[in-house]
Amino acid sequence: MVQEHVFLGMSGGVDSSVSALLLQRAGYQVSGVNLRLFHNEDLGESREKTCCSLTDAEDARAVASRLGIPFYVFDFSEVFRDTVIRDFVENYEAGRTPNPCVECNRSVKFGALLQRALTLHGDFLATGHYARVERDSDTGRYLLLRGVDRSKDQSYFLYMLTQQQLSHTLFPLGELHKTQVRQIAEENGLVNAAKRDSQDICFAPDGDYAAFIERTVGHPSPQGDFVDVNGRMLGTHKGFVRYTRGQHKGLGLPTETPLYVLDKDAETKAIRLGTDDLLWSRSLTADRLNWISIPELTQELRVTVKTRYSQREAAAVVIPTGSGSVMVRFDEVQRAVTPGQAVVFYDGETVVGGGTIVK
Repeated sequence: MVQEHVFLGMSGGVDSSVSALLLQRAGYQVSGVNLRLFHNEDLGESREKTCCSLTDAEDARAVASRLGIPFYVFDFSEVFRDTVIRDFVENYEAGRTPNPCVECNRSVKFGALLQRALTLHGDFLATGHYARVERDSDTGRYLLLRGVDRSKDQSYFLYMLTQQQLSHTLFPLGELHKTQVRQIAEENGLVNAAKRDSQDICFAPDGDYAAFIERTVGHPSPQGDFVDVNGRMLGTHKGFVRYTRGQHKGLGLPTETPLYVLDKDAETKAIRLGTDDLLWSRSLTADRLNWISIPELTQELRVTVKTRYSQREAAAVVIPTGSGSVMVRFDEVQRAVTPGQAVVFYDGETVVGGGTIVK
């Protein structure tokens, strides 16, 4: 019997390392792959703080060596720059707040890496995401499900996966809790059993994404006016890309009533501020849609919705508009729905689909 060949993305963290062990035990032929997404000059002193640092690559290599599996490093820095970085910078400069993890999954991991794996005669791509893939026996469609560990569930970042991609994807950790993963790593002597999880944007590990954008474009972000809801000038901000909808900290304005960023004007570089009650909305519009559990949306559908990764989803109805976009109408008002972020639709454990918030 010929073993099915799995290419596994190995970041050097405990999740992908335990994934390698579990795939090997399940009888797959496993090849570990570490992605080089940056060059040293790209990030300067921040290079070793990223989730894709040389130290992480060596941790991944050590685990692969311990398990006796082949290990490769693929240089995807060019595609990462031309997709993830470009999308991030262009969206921020246009006044939106993008999600780079979504774009990385779309273009790099399940785009370029999956294609490379299939070209090298692999059968599957696997990652350490906390999510599950199943096939619906009635419809034949591949389904994306939440990870069993709700506190680590990463299905929100994977809503863009197509049927073709899902048919070649494995998530070995989908049925496990994080505590179980660390226990497996410790019991098997993996070097990264206690390694902390990466929390930051990989190309801005110090959290200063605005400084990263300014380095990338080669000039400071344009300053402009803070204005109130009537257009009255309140002060001068420190750079257009340094603010996002709902932000309160760092405004630097001496006002009696707390003010928050309501929206941004990319043309004038003005940032409109207002009180918290103006941040709440009953609906949103989204485009760049991808449907997973259904082939397309032809009528109103009751779902639960996430408009950011860390929130609990809200009950809503998603309504096709006939223009390649949808309107989402919430049962209860939602705070700081932000253009550029992902909106993901759920039916219980199943991801129905998702898109990008327009307004």
